Amino acid sequence: MLAITKSMALKGLEGYIVSIQVDLSNGLPDFQIVGLPDTSVKEAKERVKTAIRNSGIEFLSRRIIVNLSPANTRKEGSMFDLPIAIGILIANKDIRNPNLRENFDGNHFYRRIIFKWEYRKNQRDFTSLH
Repeated sequence: MLAITKSMALKGLEGYIVSIQVDLSNGLPDFQIVGLPDTSVKEAKERVKTAIRNSGIEFLSRRIIVNLSPANTRKEGSMFDLPIAIGILIANKDIRNPNLRENFDGNHFYRRIIFKWEYRKNQRDFTSLH
């Protein structure tokens, strides 16, 4: 199952849209983030898994591939935690309400999560991207 969420990143002072594509498939349990993530983005795997588990949702033992597009630009920071988590929940059908799923379409997420599935304001918090 494929789910796509959106976020944003900075290149210098310019913001650009990042498409977070989450694919869940059968196979050996694995969690990979591709698309030039830096170390803090790669560490999102543990933050996202822990936050989902602590929210009362069983974290899946499946193959998870997260692609951050465009792939030719380095992504850094923890602002991709929330869109990755939302993508996993949508792909696994943990978000079942079609109206709620439609509300995610077109929105851009760029917040960190902590282990209790809460938001924390990012140092570089953006109100909009135009």
